[in-house]
Amino acid sequence: MKSTNPRLAYGGLIDYGLVLRGDRQWVDKDNNQRPSGLLERPLSYSCMQEVYCISRWDPARKYCLRIVMPHGSLLLQANDAYTRDQWYYSIVWRRNMIRYRNFLTKSVRREVVLKELKNMVDFAMTTPLQDESVTRAPLQILTDLISEEKESPGWEEWAENISSVAAPLLAERCVNGELCALLARLCRHRPRSAPLPALAPPVRRVLTRNVDFGKAPHARQFVKDYISALSAHNSGKSLVRRFVEVTHGSRAACPHPRAAPNLASVALAAIDDHYRERPTPHVCHDAEQDVLCFADILEHMCEYDDWLVVVGGVLQPVPFSVSAMSCPQVAARLGNVLNRLAHDPRCAVHTCVAHARAARPSPPSWLRATAPTDPLVALGHEQLCQLWGDMLKTLLSCCSKRKSFLQSMSKHLPDFVIVALTGHPAALEILCLMLEWEVASGEQTQLEIIAALQGTEVGKQYYRDLCERQQTLQRLQAQGGPRRLALPVRATDADVAALLEAGALGNLECLSLAFTSVTSACAYHLIKLPSLRYLNLWATKFGDSGVQLIAEHLPRLQVLNLCETPVSDKGIEALSGLSSLRRLNLNSTKLSAEAFELLRKRLPHLQEYDIRYTEAW
Repeated sequence: MKSTNPRLAYGGLIDYGLVLRGDRQWVDKDNNQRPSGLLERPLSYSCMQEVYCISRWDPARKYCLRIVMPHGSLLLQANDAYTRDQWYYSIVWRRNMIRYRNFLTKSVRREVVLKELKNMVDFAMTTPLQDESVTRAPLQILTDLISEEKESPGWEEWAENISSVAAPLLAERCVNGELCALLARLCRHRPRSAPLPALAPPVRRVLTRNVDFGKAPHARQFVKDYISALSAHNSGKSLVRRFVEVTHGSRAACPHPRAAPNLASVALAAIDDHYRERPTPHVCHDAEQDVLCFADILEHMCEYDDWLVVVGGVLQPVPFSVSAMSCPQVAARLGNVLNRLAHDPRCAVHTCVAHARAARPSPPSWLRATAPTDPLVALGHEQLCQLWGDMLKTLLSCCSKRKSFLQSMSKHLPDFVIVALTGHPAALEILCLMLEWEVASGEQTQLEIIAALQGTEVGKQYYRDLCERQQTLQRLQAQGGPRRLALPVRATDADVAALLEAGALGNLECLSLAFTSVTSACAYHLIKLPSLRYLNLWATKFGDSGVQLIAEHLPRLQVLNLCETPVSDKGIEALSGLSSLRRLNLNSTKLSAEAFELLRKRLPHLQEYDIRYTEAW
């Protein structure tokens, strides 16, 4: 018989001694002709006394499987050894599953059931078959066992014993929705005595394998209740931290891309479910202890660099209710999370605290939620000012469009003033930039900013530096000087500074620093050249931070040569603000194809460009 399926799945009887082959003929060892052909009637698994493989009958005929029955035997001949073995293991699997199901569902003595359950688990873990039914059948038997008498008083203890015995099976197989609901019920009813070691592997499998909790609500509830059960123990905090650590793994990057978003979504859903209907203003109560573990999970996830990106993504915009953020205990944990986001140097992380419309009240960003004048997060005033200032510091050092960012945040001027009065450098720098770039309009507003700058000793120094820069700029604009200038190869940042201090360069239009040793530090002096139109930085160490300064302060620049410089997409994207740029050389830089396409769209008047030896070439 050439079919790979012997079709022995249903009840019934057949003639004993029947042999099935492709040619429908078989002669036994006594040379007696026996019936052969196709199996016409199904054979019941219950009537099979023994099944074993016959590796070789004679040189011409092999790959046979013998099924022994009460009144004879049946030979099945396959085309090859692989098919024969698949038949063998399939028949053995089905026979045993039927036997286990009948025994486990009909037996009364629980100790006997647990012993037979262990045998079923061992058999299911050692079978070489790889099929969906191999996973589904033992789990369904396990589900039926746990669901029996679930309303009886002793159900929790019975479910614990079954879960402990079936721990190897739960660790290697994905549990279904009904079983998830039963295990979640066990965690809720007896959180301190639930078999946590046995339930940890299926919980982690749910986190690492699930792709849509919307289609598997029982799976999310199972994870939630398991974490609550962990937290209910005396050492709950350490158990929750250890759970996050094991879920991430010992590698620098978690090998399971679904683990972080699934775990974060469970934590956010648990916090939202608890605080959604809570009245405001917030009143602390004992029930909050049950939900704080989920805020701890978000905080623990931020300890891993790869997961920090995920946490920042799910927190943009603010996903918490006002009642949740007004809880001091939740707010303290959120403050630690935001502090990690604000200090991370990666743009994909720290920009999560301010989305594209950060200043708008709805939906709020974290800059809006932690604004010191009207905070939504219940943190202390000093902590809010420090956190808000740290966010601004990172955003200013990263954002390629600092001027447009400050313009969008102009309505938060009172917050800038409050944070500046605490002496935070980022707020002081922003107030100076608002004056220098004329972001703050109106004489009264400018006087308020000046008063805030002079409110602290650090602010007074910032204001003196601003006045000095303004006077230097006015002096350079009034003086003449050469229109073209090229510095020697050995020139450094100090030489550029000395040149600007000593000479009159108000008319300088073309400056070449090619093949010199200047770095981004000289950009602070280059931005003082009001008439500069041509800048050659070929083969220098001029980097992203310098390019950003040039893009912000030299809007009339028309020609820029950055060939063989270490600039990357971060600095190149800032050039999109130079609307007067006509010629650009990015040969042999770290330019990507995506950044170049974006730059071309934002600079439609760009006439010439060189992108050879880059990814965009």
